[in-house]
Amino acid sequence: MPPPPAGSGQSCLVTGVTGYIGGRLVPELLRAGHRVRCLVRDPRRVRDQPWAADVEVVPADVTRPDTLPAAFEGVEVAYYLVHALGTGRDFEATDRHAAHAFADAARAAGARRIVYLGGLAPAGVPEEELSPHLRSRAEVGRILLSSGVPTAHLRAAVIIGSGSASFEMLRYLTERLPVMVTPRWVRTRIQPIAVRDVLHYLVGAAALPPDVNRSFGIGGPDVLTYRQMMRRYAAVARLPHRAVIPVPVLSPALSSLWVGLVTPVPHTIARPLVESLRYEVVCGEHDIAAYVPDPPEGPTGFDGAVRLALQRIKDADVTTRWSSATLPGAPSDPLPSDPDWSGGSLYEDRRSVRVAADAATLWDVVEGIGGDNGWYSFPLAWAARGWADRLLGGVGLRRGRRDPRRLRVGDALDFWRVEDIVPGRLLRLRAEMLLPGRAWLELTATPDGPHHARYEQRALFHPHGLAGHAYWYSIAPFHALVFGGMARNIAHHAESRASGPEAG
Repeated sequence: MPPPPAGSGQSCLVTGVTGYIGGRLVPELLRAGHRVRCLVRDPRRVRDQPWAADVEVVPADVTRPDTLPAAFEGVEVAYYLVHALGTGRDFEATDRHAAHAFADAARAAGARRIVYLGGLAPAGVPEEELSPHLRSRAEVGRILLSSGVPTAHLRAAVIIGSGSASFEMLRYLTERLPVMVTPRWVRTRIQPIAVRDVLHYLVGAAALPPDVNRSFGIGGPDVLTYRQMMRRYAAVARLPHRAVIPVPVLSPALSSLWVGLVTPVPHTIARPLVESLRYEVVCGEHDIAAYVPDPPEGPTGFDGAVRLALQRIKDADVTTRWSSATLPGAPSDPLPSDPDWSGGSLYEDRRSVRVAADAATLWDVVEGIGGDNGWYSFPLAWAARGWADRLLGGVGLRRGRRDPRRLRVGDALDFWRVEDIVPGRLLRLRAEMLLPGRAWLELTATPDGPHHARYEQRALFHPHGLAGHAYWYSIAPFHALVFGGMARNIAHHAESRASGPEAG
C-alpha cells in the first residue's frame, strides 16, 4: 500500500471483519475518509459485503505469524478486533499467541498505532481472580500496550446493538420469560454502551497523538443492574412488567446452560459472558473525551440504544451479528466438490424435482430457507436435532438469519453457515452442529423449459472414524422423510407462489 497523499485519510488494517464489530467498523472508517485493508483468513467471507469493492482484502491469520508481514505493509493504524472466545479451553493461550504475533508484525512494519477493543475490568479485583474471558482480554491489552507501537486499548462492558451477543441474550431472556428466577448477577451494576458509540470512539482513536499509549474506559451515560436493564428493555419493547427473582443457587456454569436453552447464544459463548457479569463493570474515567469528543448528540442512553436496535431488527437492517464469526475450522477445509478433494468416504443423498415455476421464483424460496421460514420438512425432526445440539453445547437452530430474504457468504443460518452462494442458482451450506464428521447441504435452481425449473439438492457427509460411519447409517432411514420431504415441499412452495394471485 503506497503512502497516502497529503490531506488524505490513513491506511488502516482491520482484523475481525467477519465479526460483529469489525464488520461494522469497516464502512465507518471508509466514511471517515480512511483507506481500509481487511485481514481475513478466507477472502470469500467478505465477497458479498456491500463495502467489498471499496477495500483491499489480504488473506492472513493472526495465529500464523508468517502470513502477517504482507498484511501490514504500508499500514499506519492497525485495529485488533479478534479473540478466541468460544474456541475451547485453550482460548487464553490462543489469544496470547495471536496478540504477540500481531504486535510483532505491527512493530516490524513501522505501524504508527494499534487500536484494540477489550473488556472493561472491575476496579479492585486482581487480574488472576477475573473470569478467563476478562483475564484474557486484559492480558491481550497488556501485550499490545508493551509492543513498542502506541496503542489505544478501549475497554467496554455490555455493548447494546442489534445482533450483539450481549443484546441478544438480554432480548431473549426478557421477551421469553415474563417471570424469571435468576442468578445473583442480575443485581450487579453495569455501564452499557451503544454500538454506535463504540464505533465512534474506534474511528476517532485512529487520530490519537503518538504519545498516547494507554487504556480508556468507554461507556454510555447509564449505570444499571442487569435486572434494571431487563425491565427497561421490556418497557421500550412495550412488554408487560417482568418479575425478576434472584436466587443464590445458580452458578455461572448452570446460568450459562440456562441462557443457552432460552436464548440463541450457545452456552460456550454464554458462559464467559455470564462469568463477566458477576463483576461490577463501571468506567472509572472518561478520559477518551479529551482526545475523541463525544458524539455531537452526546452518548446514547440505554433506552435509546435498545430503541435503535429494535428498529434495526424490525427493518431487517442488521448488518452484522454475533454469529457472523465462524467456528474454528470452518469454512476453510476443502469442499467435496473441489477438484483437490482429499478423498476418503463421502456419503451423499441426492434429490431432483422438476418444478412448475420459473427459476427465479424457485430461487426466492431457496434463498429464504431457514429462520422463521423453517426447512420445509418434518419440523419436529429439525427441532429435535437443534435441541440435541444445544444440550451438547452446539449452536442449535436458534441463530436464525441475519436477513429474512437475502443471504451472503459467511452468514449463519440456524446451525448451518453459508459457504457459497451464486445468486439465482446455487446455495451451499456447511453444517456447524456437533457431528462426528463434516456435512454440507447444497441447493440449486436452474431453468428447465418454458415456465419450469429444476430443483436439485445434495446432502453430503464426510465421516470421522467409526462414529461418523455409524452416525450416517443411523440417520439413513430418515432421509426419505427429511430430505425427500424437503425437496417436495420446496418445489410445492415455489409452484404455489408461481400460481398465486401475485403471479399475474
